[in-house]
Amino acid sequence: MINHIPRTIKILLVDDDAEVVGSIRLALESAGYDVLVGADGDQGLALAEKEKPDLIILDMMMPKRSGLLMLETLRLSKRQPLRIMMITANEGTRHQEYAKTLGVDAYLHKPFAIDVLLETVQKLMKTEN
Repeated sequence: MINHIPRTIKILLVDDDAEVVGSIRLALESAGYDVLVGADGDQGLALAEKEKPDLIILDMMMPKRSGLLMLETLRLSKRQPLRIMMITANEGTRHQEYAKTLGVDAYLHKPFAIDVLLETVQKLMKTEN
């Protein structure tokens, strides 16, 4: 009988705010996830293509390429299954509605409690199995 060794879930975090990245990365790694970081949308897309993460956590407002443009590009690539969570300090609903039409799986407003982020990640990763 072959023992099933659980595969580590790979998460790509794309955000240009070092403090946000530091706290989210620490929380995710403490929960057992493998975390990669991109500082802007272009770097995020390159890492997504190279590393094939299970989940991407995207900030909406970033230099070079916004989270919405990155989301649009990722969804057009049709690589499935790929879960995408967007995080933003933007309070408007217009961007959230657009992200939903592009197929975002979760949307959190900053500031959010780290346990809410971890619960959301856990739910998204359960739906993949």
